[in-house]
Amino acid sequence: METVVLRYGNTNTYLINGSSGGILVDTDMPGTIGAFFKEIKRHGIRIKDISFVMATHYHPDHMGLISELMDMGVRLLLVDIQNSHIHDWEAKIGSKPIDGESARIISIDESRSFLGELGIHGEMIHIPSHSEDSVGIMLDDGTLIAGDLSPISYLQSEPEVSQLRDDWNLILDHHPKLVLFAHSNQLVF
Repeated sequence: METVVLRYGNTNTYLINGSSGGILVDTDMPGTIGAFFKEIKRHGIRIKDISFVMATHYHPDHMGLISELMDMGVRLLLVDIQNSHIHDWEAKIGSKPIDGESARIISIDESRSFLGELGIHGEMIHIPSHSEDSVGIMLDDGTLIAGDLSPISYLQSEPEVSQLRDDWNLILDHHPKLVLFAHSNQLVF
């Protein structure tokens, strides 16, 4: 199992390669497909290496290429708590509507089993402090892909942020070693 960091826009994108398939996590803004292809080529990745695409949450800078990748045969992975949010931004950003009907929809509780089918050891966790539909992927090697989760240091300056505190308590219960954010540097424990 390997996690590849792809940087081609303003949002860090991650490809988790399992023994039986890969999941692309987050896709930056619409209109970045050319830069995306240059970046995956630089890493020796082909579209057929990507089994699923998912967003940590459905904001434009995380879901911008999902429809285009689906048109190329990549399947959408959708956590059930995200289902009502996939169309929130499409009209505002002018992106092609996402076909949620063809998505593989799983629950947080099913995530470990589903990821295991791809040879990926870990689970998804619901971390809603940034947005109600935010999920992270907690890998058994201690790596967390956290999307737009605010850093733990924010708790010192904003102690009243109870949902952020709850999210970090959940994360710390999983004993992370490395947290990968969408827009900032990684955090090493």
